[in-house]
Amino acid sequence: MIQRCLWANPKNQRYLDYHDNEWGVPVHQDDKLFEMLLLESFQAGLSWECILNKRDAFRLAFDNFDYRKIAQYDDSKLQELHNNSAIVRNRLKISAAVTNAQVFLSIQEEFGSFDNYLLTFTHGETVYDYRSTRSPLSDAISADLYRRGMKFVGSVIIFSFLQAIGAINSHSPECYLFHSNR
Repeated sequence: MIQRCLWANPKNQRYLDYHDNEWGVPVHQDDKLFEMLLLESFQAGLSWECILNKRDAFRLAFDNFDYRKIAQYDDSKLQELHNNSAIVRNRLKISAAVTNAQVFLSIQEEFGSFDNYLLTFTHGETVYDYRSTRSPLSDAISADLYRRGMKFVGSVIIFSFLQAIGAINSHSPECYLFHSNR
């Protein structure tokens, strides 16, 4: 039997696939980075499993996570999203998705890509940390994103985002995907 991180629910194949094939794998494509940032922001106060189970509905509702389109959402689209029972219908999080897409675009303009922006913090190195839920790295990125106007990007959320995109590798020692920084 394959040993995984303890959080990977063995009864949920979608969750296992995410653990085995996505979580902790380095991501450098802005489209995927925005998708994970949006999903992580909706996860605040909820379980990741809940969000992952709704991922396809989020993809459909949010135009395949196209941040260019999301940045242009109007009140009519926001109301449509709030009425969509297939996603998390938190008005503040839905509104934040639009704001965050707008800030994401401004960061791209300033740095050439959101990935380049993240590299100013990570320097292209992977952090190995399976014990923490926040770090000086997530604190710094969170503070800068807040300063730029993003919402639902606290340090714990950003730490989870960094885990999801492979900037932080948090597979635990019992997991077959564990790597130490030795």
